[in-house]
Amino acid sequence: MLNKVDENIYELPIGYKEGMRVPGRIFISESLLEMVEPGTIEQVANVATLPGIVKYSMAMPDAHLGYGFPIGGVAAFREDGGVISPGGVGFDINCGVRLLRTDLTVEEVRPVISDLIEALFKEIPSGVGATSRLHVSDSELTEAFVTGARWAVEQGYGTDEDLEHCEENGCLKGADPNQVSTKARKRGRPQFGTLGSGNHFLEVQYVGEVYDERIASRFGLFKGQVTVMIHCGSRGAGHQICTDHLEVLSRAVKKYNIDLPDKQLACAPIGTPEATNYFGAMAAAANYAWANRQIIAHWTREVFAKYFGDVEMPLVYDVAHNVAKIEEHMVDGRLERLYVHRKGATRSFGPSRREVPQDYRDVGQPLLIPGSMGTPSYVLCGQDRALDLTFGSACHGSGRIMSRSQAKKTYRGSDVRASLQREGIKVMATESAVLAEEAPEVYKPSHEVVEVVHALGLAKKVAQMIPLGVSKG
Repeated sequence: MLNKVDENIYELPIGYKEGMRVPGRIFISESLLEMVEPGTIEQVANVATLPGIVKYSMAMPDAHLGYGFPIGGVAAFREDGGVISPGGVGFDINCGVRLLRTDLTVEEVRPVISDLIEALFKEIPSGVGATSRLHVSDSELTEAFVTGARWAVEQGYGTDEDLEHCEENGCLKGADPNQVSTKARKRGRPQFGTLGSGNHFLEVQYVGEVYDERIASRFGLFKGQVTVMIHCGSRGAGHQICTDHLEVLSRAVKKYNIDLPDKQLACAPIGTPEATNYFGAMAAAANYAWANRQIIAHWTREVFAKYFGDVEMPLVYDVAHNVAKIEEHMVDGRLERLYVHRKGATRSFGPSRREVPQDYRDVGQPLLIPGSMGTPSYVLCGQDRALDLTFGSACHGSGRIMSRSQAKKTYRGSDVRASLQREGIKVMATESAVLAEEAPEVYKPSHEVVEVVHALGLAKKVAQMIPLGVSKG
């Protein structure tokens, strides 16, 4: 039974499912809850059975069915007695979003948006198996696994200021490239600087609304301003790393006598070789993703320079979605080191946390919440209240309400393209089926999802971004 405990907060009691160690909590509105599949609720309960879980198994308002954990799932585990689980991270490790701002206005960009999107689509490869024009050696790949976005900056792709505005400065500590298989390396080497497919995109937008002038000014945002949002992750490298270590951790479940309600929750106790090796490989994939987005951002700047000359395009921020991180949090009045899994969820740290970049320390970190081609995206600001409710976490997007296969049966890519064109949105994609899979209607309304985290105080609305043009995989 799902009980409403407060506005936008629903709870699964411990007795909902045998073996639950903590309650489940879903942060969602009544209308959005109607869009959530029953299987997603079951996954929240399943995660609550894992050893060492702290306080709650949680799901954000964009939650939907995932592998093991729901997408939109958050769970924290004690260092002593807890576990780490690839299902709580996902296959696309450090799928994330970065936002570039410009000094251009929508009036300056709209007349050339068609040519601009075509140029971005040409210069930044996208689609399943897309390969990059960047060729890296095995030793360079190893360095990127270890140092992340800094490797890209040192190769001439961006500046040190970019690193200051990346979560973790674009590098997750603890990466161990020795835990990355030859197959993962082979898949990742040719894909640096590529968008990938599915819900990944590069979108040219403009600021349609500003909700908080003070925070928007701190982030460098103003109404009518053109921005660029980049959404992608660790490509084939991250997928293969997850696949490889799932096999190992599936065996570890038996080795350490862990009773699971779902084999997709394969895990290992923190501190064991299996858990340590997975964390090292996962961190390497996260760093690959930050380097990947750094390269894409650099090429985006080059395309804009061809059209607008010496245009300034600073990085507002870069957030990670699919990752497990070691963080310190207050638990029952005591500071503890926890392994926080965010799977399709965004870190939302307020001004009290030292992890927030110095430029934003007085307001909190930016959160970047993308819409879907024809729907608005949002910039929010982290709030300290999130530390008490969700270990400093919030939503990561709109959240699907329809599978990709169902979407392709329901929509035609050509119709989606025509509809967006009527709204003045230029879209480029490698194939028409991608547009059907990612039609705006297959996602929850982005404004409703954002309103929940804003109302709860998990994050504060700062600005709304309206799409002008999109490059899709």
